[in-house]
Amino acid sequence: MEEYYAHPTATVDEGCTIGKGTKIWHYSHIMEGCVIGCSCNIGQNVVVSPGVVLGNNVKIQNNVSVYTGVTCADDVFLGPSCVFTNVVNPRSAVSRKSEYAKTRVGKGATIGANATIVCGHDIGEYAFIGAGAVVTKNVPPYAIVVGNPARQRGWMSEWGCRLEFDAEGMAVCPESKERYMLKDGKVVKLQEEL
Repeated sequence: MEEYYAHPTATVDEGCTIGKGTKIWHYSHIMEGCVIGCSCNIGQNVVVSPGVVLGNNVKIQNNVSVYTGVTCADDVFLGPSCVFTNVVNPRSAVSRKSEYAKTRVGKGATIGANATIVCGHDIGEYAFIGAGAVVTKNVPPYAIVVGNPARQRGWMSEWGCRLEFDAEGMAVCPESKERYMLKDGKVVKLQEEL
């Protein structure tokens, strides 16, 4: 008995590694050589191309294309119809499979509906990519980016709340009450003192 669930209309190629508790829904295609962690949810009509690596608890909404070269860490959320590219200058008549660029999505990051991630860029942990954004450069951890091309518009907590930093560079997540510090253009979550 399989430790993961694949809907009868889904296609899972041989040579994939799929973790316990993962669910793969209608008309999705998981291609050879993929590594998918535990407790992932892969929505309807999703393509996961050869060699893609997904961590644990990755949520992929409907109509998403995750192309070769992409790695997603644990707890990543990929919104409906978002897409990753893997070649910066594709041409139908020119094979560029040896030129696939790597894209890494950090732990807990969210990519909004219809966003496009141009290959070769890293999305930092807990970053938030707004709906419809076109990412053309690296995104720092905890950053909120929106637009085309995507530009940073603030910072977000691990709980998904906007962070408002005071003059000393300190912020508190309004939901979790966790504290964050902004220094030299980088955000770090502070560990509670015992």
